[in-house]
Amino acid sequence: MIKHHEIKTELEYYQAAERGEKNFEVRKNDRDYKKHDIVTLVEVKNGKLTGRKLEPAEITYIVYGGKYGIDSDYCVMQLKR
Repeated sequence: MIKHHEIKTELEYYQAAERGEKNFEVRKNDRDYKKHDIVTLVEVKNGKLTGRKLEPAEITYIVYGGKYGIDSDYCVMQLKR
């Protein structure tokens, strides 16, 4: 089953994603992220929500931690808008 995740993203990284420079997320895998899940990045500035969100993106590729120097609790996700 495909899940929809809204994840807080600090201003610097949110803006890079908004410009199309950043198409990945490195996250603690506490939500059981899976390929084809949908992710919406929510902008946070100085720890506070700004009210801005990016268009939802699909997880098209995921590398789970425990290898390649990635902590076992984390994952790296490729996102496609």
